[in-house]
Amino acid sequence: MADRQRADARRNYAHILAVAEAEVAERGGGASLEQIARVAGVGSATVRRHFPTRRALLEAVSRQRIEALATRARELTGTGDSRDALLEWLTEVLTYAVTVRGLAAALAYDGTQAEPVQENSCTAALQDAAEPLLRRAAQQGAVAADATVTDLITLIVGIVLATEHHPAPAAQANRLFQLAVTGLAPRG
Repeated sequence: MADRQRADARRNYAHILAVAEAEVAERGGGASLEQIARVAGVGSATVRRHFPTRRALLEAVSRQRIEALATRARELTGTGDSRDALLEWLTEVLTYAVTVRGLAAALAYDGTQAEPVQENSCTAALQDAAEPLLRRAAQQGAVAADATVTDLITLIVGIVLATEHHPAPAAQANRLFQLAVTGLAPRG
């Protein structure tokens, strides 16, 4: 009987998560937990039991995308020009964050933690995966020695949040990112 309940609970979670993904895709990081509950056909307490905070919901919705970005950082580590590899990965993070509503909010520092990457599984996963990529670029003098992955994710999040209501958010975000990159590590 307990195994059946666990299977039911897993199916219930998967269904709520699927509804949440659709709501976040449509409405962004401000998607209503109550609307998710209504569409999923469950009570709002059930949604809140699975996702006690909005950040928990956004992290769960973004988990697969974050895992793909982390995998990509590991693939790029040690390949080709270290600066180009880092910038390729950062551009992919920017592209994901611009096109996937709610991702920037999941990555954003919300002021409740001492460090932005602490207690934030999305940012922590990116931090762990990208650290070797950034370290290699810094060791080769391709980026500022004091740049951190947290700095770079914060830069991406800021750009995405600042451009999300622009008529062409992807183009504007890319333009601002290129300006920041030029300032971060201009080519000699």
